[in-house]
Amino acid sequence: ADERAERVILADLERLLPGVPVVAEERAAAGEVPARLGEWFVLVDPLDGTREFVSRNGEFTVNIALIEAGRPVAGVVHAPALGEVHVGAIGIGARAGRIDPQGQIVWRDIAVREVPAEGLTVLASRSHGGPETEALIARLPVARRLSVGSSLKFCRLAEGAADLYPRFGRTMEWDTAAGEAVLAAAGGEVVDLDGRPLVYG
Repeated sequence: ADERAERVILADLERLLPGVPVVAEERAAAGEVPARLGEWFVLVDPLDGTREFVSRNGEFTVNIALIEAGRPVAGVVHAPALGEVHVGAIGIGARAGRIDPQGQIVWRDIAVREVPAEGLTVLASRSHGGPETEALIARLPVARRLSVGSSLKFCRLAEGAADLYPRFGRTMEWDTAAGEAVLAAAGGEVVDLDGRPLVYG
């Protein structure tokens, strides 16, 4: 499924953004990475949330991000099984869409929220938890915990359904770039453990 989806995405990106380098997960795994990325490039994860895809809970996504000077400036996170799509572009804003049975998208603007007085809603990964995550959550004023798969965590933050997603484990650039772009366009941020922005490429 990853490979078939990636072929479709890469063909359309070549048509839409001719000459812009693309780093795609499956192609990179096969050793095919552009020799030079330049100022602009695209990151593609054709199927984020393999465990969610295999378990058929619907919480897998397709992630595509445009990177400029090492930062995600536009992204789309599409959850085909849920009929959801989230898009964001820095300086323009973020939107969430619900895809109807005819393939039409009903859009709404989204933005992060202020933390409610009762406390944080914290997102936990379905697949990547651990003692460091639990120790951090235990120190925070948490009112509610939710489990969400794939890049949908970034989208739930961007639409104001949650406040924090801690992650201590390993991740890859194509796993975070599109979600970060949507979240940043909605007024949120992604930082490393020292409070610095992630750098791509």
